[in-house]
Amino acid sequence: MSRRIRIAVVDYGAGNLVSIDEALRSVGAEVTVVTDAAALRDADALVVPGVGAAAPAMARIEAQGLTGPIRTWLGSDRPFLGICLGLQLLLERSDEDDASTLGVLRGHTVRLADAPTLPHIGWNQVERTREHDLFTGIEDRADFYFVHSYAGAPAATDAAVVLAHTEHGGRFVSAVARGPMLGIQFHPERSGTDGLRLLANFVTIARAA
Repeated sequence: MSRRIRIAVVDYGAGNLVSIDEALRSVGAEVTVVTDAAALRDADALVVPGVGAAAPAMARIEAQGLTGPIRTWLGSDRPFLGICLGLQLLLERSDEDDASTLGVLRGHTVRLADAPTLPHIGWNQVERTREHDLFTGIEDRADFYFVHSYAGAPAATDAAVVLAHTEHGGRFVSAVARGPMLGIQFHPERSGTDGLRLLANFVTIARAA
């Protein structure tokens, strides 16, 4: 029998940690909530969840000494999943509060264009631009649960990372993938059966890596 995949979930004071912890455990992962770099040592995969704004999130990550280790993790092509704000932090900066973010992807986080309501809260379709193992067993245009007013906008030079779009007034990027680095704008831990399937797929990706 394969051993359980060890997933480190970063606690920077804004994530819905109980829900994501329970969801990952339900799909067979062993979860450790981390607040310092030492706790990453034995992890097979890294998850940055979250709600909130970029500036306080980055300040907390920096105070915990995690900015460099997270960048190193991403630069080493190790399995990573950024959820909601966790996706946005992959970019260079956020228009929400003009914060500098991790800068792993070129581009920045922008306010949703032409949105009929803000924040964008509730179920919406995720339309894939290409197939990916993260969505194995999930129908294209499946509904996932969103809570946000901003979304990551990769620069044209990094456009190949875009995995899916969603419409809420305008069209925004709702999933990205580059190797084992994955980011989703929606909340799988609040997205029912398809959300759990996506997390199970991430565990499978981490195991293969």
